Order: sequence, then C-alpha cells, then structure tokens
Amino acid sequence: MVSIEKQVAVVTGAGRGIGRGIAIELGKMGARLVLAARGRSELEETARMIGSASVIPTDVRNRTEVERLFEQTAVTVGPVDILVNAAGLGIFGSVADFKDEDFQTLVETNLRGIFFACQYVLPSMIERKTGHIINIASMAGKVGAANRAVYSATKYGVMGFTESLADEVREHGVRAAVICPGSTDTSFSPQSKTGKGRERMLQPADVAHVVRMIVTQEPNSFISEITLRPTRKP
Repeated sequence: MVSIEKQVAVVTGAGRGIGRGIAIELGKMGARLVLAARGRSELEETARMIGSASVIPTDVRNRTEVERLFEQTAVTVGPVDILVNAAGLGIFGSVADFKDEDFQTLVETNLRGIFFACQYVLPSMIERKTGHIINIASMAGKVGAANRAVYSATKYGVMGFTESLADEVREHGVRAAVICPGSTDTSFSPQSKTGKGRERMLQPADVAHVVRMIVTQEPNSFISEITLRPTRKP
C-alpha cells in the first residue's frame, strides 16, 4: 500500500460529519493534518480526536480567508499533498419560493469554495508533479429530486468541475477525484434529525474509507469518481 506518512493534508469542513471522519482517517494514516471550517470549537474537538493537527478557522466562501489558510499551511506545516474539499451546506425548498440569498450561499459554499481552494494548492502541486484533490459531492449531483434543485445544481457543478480538473492536471502528476455519497448519518441529514432510518445510512467513516483508497492508489493510475450507497435504502 502507498504510504501517506508525513504528507500534508488539508481538510475543509473538518469540524463535523464527513469532513471530520475523513480527517480522523487521514490522521490514522500518519498524515500531517490541517483542519479548516468556520467553527473553531468544532475543529479543536476534531483535533483532539486525531491527537495532533493544526486548526485554522476558515469560511470557504471568503477568498481572503482561503488564501490565508493555504499561506499559513505552507509556512507552518509545508506544501499541501492532499486537499479534501468536504465543506458543504444544504438549503432545500421549491424553486418558486427559493430565496436569492440562499441560492448565493449554496453556490458560494458548495462550488465556489472548492474552486478557491483548488486555485491555491494547484501551483505547488503542479510544480512538484504530485498531489491529490478530493471533492465531496453527493448523489444529488447525479440524480435530481423535488425541492433540491439548487442544492443539486451545486453538486452537479462539483461533478463537472472535478471531471474537467482531473483531465487538466493529470499530465502534471496531480490526481483529482470526486466522491458521491448517498444518505449519510450527519447533522446535515434530515433523517439524522428525526432518527428515522439512521441505522440504514452511510457513516462518515464509510466515506473516509473511500478517501483512504484514493490516496493509496499507485501513481500510474487514479480513481476519478466513486459513488457510494448504503447497503439498504434509508
């Protein structure tokens, strides 16, 4: 198995849910973790679970904060080897009633934030001819559903962005992948709030296992897309 011991990994959305699960898994594999999300207290809790990690509160919607995240990482930890864009937000509702500000929030968080992060890590990765970028999308980026039009549009955008990015950077030794999880047991999910069907949902650790597969892939190939579903429908 390819080792990522001592590699620098930045995980956005690491304060809870899927991002936290991925950060914990990468920590177990020996990566040097930099955790980013808006809430410091949640990030510090994740860091305690890992044992050792840098915490840099960041709102991925803000280009200045994202720039600061990667500048500080480069100075204090080192150049980024692994970027996991797990920061995400869900706002649901009918198209007829959807608010402009909610539309903007979803696009800026779920799609534009990924764009910002990739822009800041790519020059170093291309120069060093190595690196992994892993973007967390959703089954909503493959299958639309009522009252999820805007959310789905952002996740479809992540799919298209990642596919194009992967083709753009593969010749430089940089690998980009997208993961599309089905219903996952996080605070983000309506089922988690009601408790109904939670035992049938994916766990953050399931998504983290997929990340482990991607970052330990031999260098002559790369996994570009993985769709992950629970064994039983929630």
